[in-house]
Amino acid sequence: MSQSSDLIQSAQRTIRLELEAIESLLPRIDAAFVRACELILASKGRVVVVGMGKSGHIGNKIAATLASTGTTAFFVHPAEASHGDMGMITRDDVVLALSNSGSTAEIVTLLPLIKRLGITLISMTGNPDSPLAKAAEANLDARVAQEACPLNLAPTSSTTASLVLGDALAIALLEARGFTAEDFAFSHPGGALGRRLLLKVENVMHAGASLPKVQRGTSLKEALLEMTQKGLGMTAVVEADGRLAGVFTDGDLRRTLDRSIDLRQASIDEVMTPHGKTARPEMLAAEALKIMEDHKISALVVVDQHDRPVGALNMHDLLRAGVM
Repeated sequence: MSQSSDLIQSAQRTIRLELEAIESLLPRIDAAFVRACELILASKGRVVVVGMGKSGHIGNKIAATLASTGTTAFFVHPAEASHGDMGMITRDDVVLALSNSGSTAEIVTLLPLIKRLGITLISMTGNPDSPLAKAAEANLDARVAQEACPLNLAPTSSTTASLVLGDALAIALLEARGFTAEDFAFSHPGGALGRRLLLKVENVMHAGASLPKVQRGTSLKEALLEMTQKGLGMTAVVEADGRLAGVFTDGDLRRTLDRSIDLRQASIDEVMTPHGKTARPEMLAAEALKIMEDHKISALVVVDQHDRPVGALNMHDLLRAGVM
């Protein structure tokens, strides 16, 4: 029991210290941060992130976040840069160098070459008086009072602060560029985010002969046969001119049974939901999903600009498409 208590207290202490480290960043989002953003926004090249050890791991993530939010970026290992990879960096690029001490040998070694080539340098350090911070055109102050490690040795609070500062930089640049959800999706085309943001209703709906549809005045029995054949758990009901009159779903059938209506004699007009909720073909599939969730329904009729049914989809279609 004592050991359990010690473990919990240790974890809570770590979280409190890291929270304090993050909160201490707030007053340091100042003119230097603005300058760093301006340098990146004015650049015609990429952001090249460098860092050693744990700072390198954080730098890798910052580069990935920048790249996925509208700022072209990649990570270069500083030791490899000294042995050929410096050729990946051009005069138009901006170097974002991470070092908690600000005096990491592998990064300091690169400073004369960065300066000689006239490459813009932004630093993120825990020591504003360090060689790296002094060499930079803008230094992002990521210092922390103490590491969460009880020995004050293992990078913990400092790496968390750098990660958060990198996120702050990426999001500030995202908003400054007017980066949209669609832009984000284009950089994530193969993942669930891309599917949610790019897939349209017309890409997943059942159309043509697969669309369940009956005329107003059709018997309920015939409508049920149409639903069974098409297998979507619903059917559209249309007027003589082809416009949507209503929809009948499995849920409507259950409600019809509760009303003790004679299923053999009933007309679809008596039991359908008039018109019902609809989607448009050009609508994002994610928007159609929101309509279903908001109205607690599992299927939608898709209509054209004249309110004529051109397709239908249900939750299973969205699930298969990876939108859910």
